[in-house]
Amino acid sequence: MNPLRKKRLFIILGILAGVGIAVGLALTALQQNINLFYTPTQIANGEVPHDTRIRAGGMVKDGSVQRSSDSLEVRFVVTDFAKDVTIQYHGILPDLFREGQGIVALGKLNDEGVLIADEVLAKHDENYMPPEVTKALQESGRLPKKEG
Repeated sequence: MNPLRKKRLFIILGILAGVGIAVGLALTALQQNINLFYTPTQIANGEVPHDTRIRAGGMVKDGSVQRSSDSLEVRFVVTDFAKDVTIQYHGILPDLFREGQGIVALGKLNDEGVLIADEVLAKHDENYMPPEVTKALQESGRLPKKEG
């Protein structure tokens, strides 16, 4: 093989190897940052992996919010009207958080089936509901499907 062609071949192979390594590292980093969404029914049925950060959402059940008198600890129940899941959160809840409203909580499930949340997201106006929560409620038959 001609030395010039051999040199070009090695350069091309080096570039391809570098691009392959870069893509592999990027995919590995992205995979670690994925937070999958689960409904209360999926959590209650044991479909959620333990020790993995997840997103869980639904409607805050009326009368379920319990606030600690001496700390920022809050426990509440989220439902998709089929099953319920208890969420425990330490911190200040969003201003728009209230019973009967849709929320999404990010955290890890403990051995008792309680989601230990490190972040709670609430809707930002009266018409908005997280898409995952809307879909879960539509599948449970509690929210009518939109036409169109």
